[in-house]
Amino acid sequence: MASNDIDEKTQRQNNKKMMPVLVIGTFLGFLNQTLMNVALPKIMQTFSITAAQGQWLSNGYMLVNGVMVPLTAFLIQRFSTRQLYLSAMSIFAVGTIIGGIAPTYSILILGRMVQAAGAGIIAPLMNVSIMDMYPLNERGKAMGWVGLALNFAPAMGPTLSGYLVQNLSWRYLFFLVAPLIILDIIFAAKVLRNLTESQKLPLNWGGVILSSVGLGSLLLGFSNAGDYGIASMNVLGYVIIGLAVVALFVYQQVHSKVKLLNFNVFKYHNFNVSVMINIFLMMAQYGGMLLLPLYMQNIRGYNAMISGLALLPGALVTAVMSPISGNLYDRYGAKYMSLVGTIILFLGTIMLSRVSMTTTFFWVALSQAVRQLGLSLVIMPIQTESLNSLPPQIIPDGSAMYTTIRQVAGSFGTAVLIGIMSIIQKHKVAALAVHHSMNFAKENGALQATRSTYLIAAACVVVSCLLTLKFNQRKTV
Repeated sequence: MASNDIDEKTQRQNNKKMMPVLVIGTFLGFLNQTLMNVALPKIMQTFSITAAQGQWLSNGYMLVNGVMVPLTAFLIQRFSTRQLYLSAMSIFAVGTIIGGIAPTYSILILGRMVQAAGAGIIAPLMNVSIMDMYPLNERGKAMGWVGLALNFAPAMGPTLSGYLVQNLSWRYLFFLVAPLIILDIIFAAKVLRNLTESQKLPLNWGGVILSSVGLGSLLLGFSNAGDYGIASMNVLGYVIIGLAVVALFVYQQVHSKVKLLNFNVFKYHNFNVSVMINIFLMMAQYGGMLLLPLYMQNIRGYNAMISGLALLPGALVTAVMSPISGNLYDRYGAKYMSLVGTIILFLGTIMLSRVSMTTTFFWVALSQAVRQLGLSLVIMPIQTESLNSLPPQIIPDGSAMYTTIRQVAGSFGTAVLIGIMSIIQKHKVAALAVHHSMNFAKENGALQATRSTYLIAAACVVVSCLLTLKFNQRKTV
């Protein structure tokens, strides 16, 4: 008994050392998803690109994340925790340096995608590590700290971005992050220990190719919606190809002995509910976060720093609430937590759908803070519930599947909402230009398009809210 107590004490001490390293790595990975949003107008000016091209700074990053994450179930079992984490963070660092020195927009996109290739491994590795490090009744608390990274980082990104873009240059968005990644690698090399033993497993290369082509075609089609007609080959053609290849990928995975993603995770009810909620939440979250900087800078004329500051209160709310949310999950479970969270998120989104040419800075900041409060109460509880509902042997597959869908939903949500906004804006501007000056038509057309798009994001939140009622409530510990 004494020996068991010593082992448990040693394990807890090791966990305390490892958690900060893992959380910081996850934080930096997710920070980069939204770090470009506020800087987008400046980057568009630097490289003379359109908004549809510019959104690839975020979409390209999230897509490569989505392509890489299916590999992590294989990688987690094939390599040791130390090997995989250190390799992933090193790739992340290389991509960050490429982005910082990029002489052309193509090289900048390349740097972002290399970043994503490394960062895409970190989140699912973190999830699986926590499932190994903590017992069931402590996972919510631990995942609450992960929530600090997953929610606080995307919210903090625009604020940090705004300050740097306004006072220095968008290149410092890379130059600041690179040293932090390198420091995390140094600390990881000292304290990170292996949680699982590596196994020699074959890789399903067919699955890798099919998932990459399918997801890439879908995102390309949705991204083109802002510049081309919905029925054009540049939109509908790519979407049809993407859907066909994804369907082939699913068929191949179900019938293959060597799987890239194990679809048996969908046999578990609460996992399915969590995934469905997550899809609509990510569409509302990432699409909505890109809308706000465009409204603040392009419509209202605020500079990048002020635009970023509007997101700061929401980031602080997330920092405070994420650990609290984890503790509440351990006590009450996911059903009621996610219901309350989605209701609050809906209210914040509706508040932003009412913005005008005279809306105060305070109202914008308050609305975004309400949105972040809701997100902090729902994001990690549903993710923790999704993994807790699975048998231990398929948790790596569940983590990879969940994170893949999260990233792809965020990419598609951003592409769809920005595409819809662009289409609405064109029609509104054309209609207003008949009776008003072109400047008036452009300003008010963009405003009306932004408001309409926020209402669509709110509709996504309503779907998430209704889905929370489908959870099977577990007995709390």
